[in-house]
Amino acid sequence: MAETIPDLRGVPRARAYAELKGHADAILEGVDDEITGMATIAALVHHAFGHLWTGFYRVVVPGQLLRVGPYQGSLGCLDIAFGQGVCGAAAAEMKTVIVPDVDKFPGHITCDSRSRSEIVVPVIDARGDLIAVLDVDSERLDAFKPEDQQGLERLVSWFATIKQ
Repeated sequence: MAETIPDLRGVPRARAYAELKGHADAILEGVDDEITGMATIAALVHHAFGHLWTGFYRVVVPGQLLRVGPYQGSLGCLDIAFGQGVCGAAAAEMKTVIVPDVDKFPGHITCDSRSRSEIVVPVIDARGDLIAVLDVDSERLDAFKPEDQQGLERLVSWFATIKQ
């Protein structure tokens, strides 16, 4: 199946994420591989909205260490400890973190100096374990709203459907 990633930058966010979820579901139907899912979702979100960086940090040492996984954009940080930066905070707290201005987030880790705002969403598997976080960075201040949180959380809910 050759899907085309739609440009959803001018579409109201709730509708855009619903359309993107439909694409993700169609592409990932019958897939049971987490890395394939991460690569697909990163590409869809990144290109549909034109973000600076979109990708996953995988849990490699539970409760301790995240490592960069599939992503789109410039180089990312390789390792992030739980509790450090926005990704580490989202992982440690197991909740979505929206940062309107990364310069005002204590302990923000700068992987790309162009990043101005960020959202990080925990990725939970079918057992309820944290397997990764989805990190999205924007060159614009205050780029992420509750609609983005809801849409991204729905997209990563796919990981909870994979049979282990």
